[in-house]
Order: sequence, then structure tokens, then C-alpha cells
Amino acid sequence: MKIRTKMIVAFVTVILMPILLILFSLFLMNQFQLRTFRERYDVEDTGSLLSYNTMDLFSGLTSAMRERLQEIVEEDPTRLEDIEYLEELNEEISSRQSYMIAMKDAEAYYVGEEDFSEEMLQYLPQYGQQEVYEDSGYYLGGDFQCLITQQSFTFQDGSEGNLYLVTEIRSIFPEFKSILLDVGILIILVLVITAILLTSWLYSSFLKPLKVLQSATKSIQEGNLDFSLEVTGKDEISELCRDFEGMRGRLKESAEDKIQYDRENKILISNISHDLKTPLTAVKGYCEGILDGVASSPEKLEKYVRTIYNKANDMEKLIDELTLYSKIDTNRIPYNYTKIRVKDYFGDCAEELALELESQNVELTYSNYLEDDVVIIGDTEQLKRVVNNIISNSIKYMDKKKGFINLRIRDEGDFIRVEIEDNGKGIAAKDIPYIFDRFYRTDSSRNSATGGSGIGLSIVKKIIEDHGGRIWATSKEGTGTIMHFVLRKYQEVPYE
Repeated sequence: MKIRTKMIVAFVTVILMPILLILFSLFLMNQFQLRTFRERYDVEDTGSLLSYNTMDLFSGLTSAMRERLQEIVEEDPTRLEDIEYLEELNEEISSRQSYMIAMKDAEAYYVGEEDFSEEMLQYLPQYGQQEVYEDSGYYLGGDFQCLITQQSFTFQDGSEGNLYLVTEIRSIFPEFKSILLDVGILIILVLVITAILLTSWLYSSFLKPLKVLQSATKSIQEGNLDFSLEVTGKDEISELCRDFEGMRGRLKESAEDKIQYDRENKILISNISHDLKTPLTAVKGYCEGILDGVASSPEKLEKYVRTIYNKANDMEKLIDELTLYSKIDTNRIPYNYTKIRVKDYFGDCAEELALELESQNVELTYSNYLEDDVVIIGDTEQLKRVVNNIISNSIKYMDKKKGFINLRIRDEGDFIRVEIEDNGKGIAAKDIPYIFDRFYRTDSSRNSATGGSGIGLSIVKKIIEDHGGRIWATSKEGTGTIMHFVLRKYQEVPYE
């Protein structure tokens, strides 16, 4: 859910949820109050409760007692002269905020309220006025605030008797205040519950992901990249966390690449130092021989000078290889792509290599199975470097007295395939997948003896891939190795 949607939901929730909860709670409270009215006011039709007159409702508090007193008056009014019996009747209605007053000939002989004010007696209805207030009773205002219902009767001696049921309205109003207080507390509880639910939702949606993101930022600041952010949401913060996780992954890869780069540089420096030290030692030795007069004859002097020249060429090749390696590492190899006629180009390469390999007792054979007009797009200098590096590597590990190298060019449909086969020591099957990796050594002792920086085949792979091709090797130990690489043919597209 998007943040904008969440804010709209939160806004609607703040408005609607309290209203709905309050209405629901008021409904429940109303049902409770209706039940209370039924029990207290003897009202059956609670659905029309609001249509009742207030005095009628208050009169309902003592309606049952009035009916009972009516029966007593009709059956045996002498019972109303018994104070203990009046106490029992008064006890029954005391829970309904009511009490009884019994009078005989305008003199009160029983009052069921301790805090009764005798001043009220002068305001009580006279004997025989029951019919006037039969429906709802008599309301006494002022300082008294009560509802009075009257039951008149005659004692056995002919005296006039009045029995009053007094309902104190002031004692009932606190109940309504209590209801209002309950409603206020209910509203507060609803608002608090709504706030808690909304806060929990917002915390899980916003603050919790932000805390995770803050913790991840602190980990990166401390240099720790070995963690991951688990995010399942679809809002903007979740997207930010996913982007942050992607950045962390790239930073980790970059850090690992830097460690690998530093390690490879150390290996390269070590290899170059070792490989430069060998020809330098030879050059120094032959120079000392010349200075000491060991090369006394012109033939020996020429041999010493030629050896020095060859060692200098070896050092130059190492330096060139190092320079090219630095360009490969920064993707700055200078390519000069041109159209190359395959037959002529590889024929010239084979002819040049044959003369050079002959002096090393290695025979080169060349076979071209392509049509004469086949053309590729490539850099002549860099492709020549590929062939030279592969053949130099073959010669370096040649273990036969008579070596041979076969250079074959085959047709592969839209591609040409170049095969360079030797009869050297071969490569173990477990090493073949790694021979194009930088500084990979199949035999550390052999590499030390034969020299080389360990990046020759990685340079070859880089050049072929930059030409849109692919390179791989097949080999059998003790028999020899075949290097294969393919390049796409050039085909002109005619314009219509």
C-alpha cells in the first residue's frame, strides 16, 4: 500500500472509527439503560420510552407499591397503623429513591426519611385529593424537588388518613449525571483505543522499516556489509529498503572486487618481479663477462651481445604485457577495427610464425578450409596478439623433443573457428575451466621455471570477447592441447 493511500486510510480511520465505535457503544449502553427502565419504571414499551412524560417515568418507580397500598386500603386499612409494617413497606421502596409519609387528621405519625423537613407537610395534598393527581402524582418544586402520590383512607375511628409516597427527583438526577460520565469515559476509551490501533499500524508501516534502514545504514558506516534487508511491503519505504539492499549488494561486490583486485595486483607484481629478475641476472652476467674479457673472440662476443639482446626483448614483452593488463583492467584496450580477409591474414601469420618456430625445433602446419572471400571485422594487431600468446604458451610447456603446432581455420556457418593444436604436456581436466582466469597456475613450480606473468590467456579471452567471439580449450594429458575460438563473419546487408 502506498504512503498516500495509508495517509488517506489513517485520516478516514481517525474520523470514522471513533464515530462507529461510539455509536456501537452507545447502542449497547442504550440497551442496558432500557433494561434498567423496564425494571425500575415498570415500563413495557421501551421502544417508545422517549415519548413518556418525565413525571410519568418517575411515578413508575412507586407504581407497584401504590397498587399494593390500594389493595391494603380496600382489604384492611388498620394494618397501616402498624409502624413496623410501615417500616417494612418503606424499606421496599427505599432502593427507588422513595419513602413513605403516613398522616392521621393532618398529623404525621410516620415518616420514612431521616432528613425529612417538616416544612414539606404544609404542601402535601389534602385528604381526598387523590383523584386530581391520579395519573402522575403531584410535583413539589422549590427546595423539595420531589414527586408525591397520595393514598387516602379512613381509620376505624373515623379519622382521615393519608399515605404519601415521596420520590426524590434530586436523588435520581445523579444517575443521569453518571450516565453522562459513563458516556464521556466511553468516548475517551474509544479515542484511546483508536489512537493505539492507528499508532501500531503506522509504527509497523513506517517506523519499523525506518529503524531497520537506520540499523543497516549504521552497519554500512561501520564497514559491515554481511547482512541483508528482508522487506515484504509494497509502499515507498519498502521500495527504498529494496533499493538500499541493492546498493548494499553492489557495495559488497565492489569491496570484494577491490580485495580481489589488490590480491591480483600483488600476484602480478610478484610474478613480474620474478620474471624480470631472471633476464636481468642473465644480462648482468653477460655484461660482466664482456667487461672481464671472457668474450675474447668476435664469435663469443657476438653470442654474448645477442643473448643480451634476446633477454632485453623478453623484458620488453613482459612490460608490454603489464601495460596491456592495466588497460584490460580499466577497459581501455585501444581497438582499431577493420575488415580482414581471413585467408590472407592468417596465411601471413602462419608464414611469419613458421620461420620463428623453426629455430625452436617446432614445426608449424597451416590449414584453411574457408572460401577465399570470407571477411571478418577485427583489430589485426590484437588478433595477432591472441595467436602469438596461445602459441607462446604452447611452446612454453612443450615437453617433446620435436614439437608441432597445427593452425586450422574452419567454417562454422556464420562464424569462423580457429584451432591451434600442440603436442605438449596437456592440461588436466580439473584445470581446464580455470586456465583463462588471471594468475591461475596449473603447476606453480612449472610456471616459475618457464616464466610468464600468468595473465597471457586472460588477455586472450578478453580480446576475443571484445570481438564478439568465444574461446575454450580441449586437452588430454600427455598428448596435447587444442585452443578454439570463434569469430563472426562479416556480411554486407544490401539496401533496397
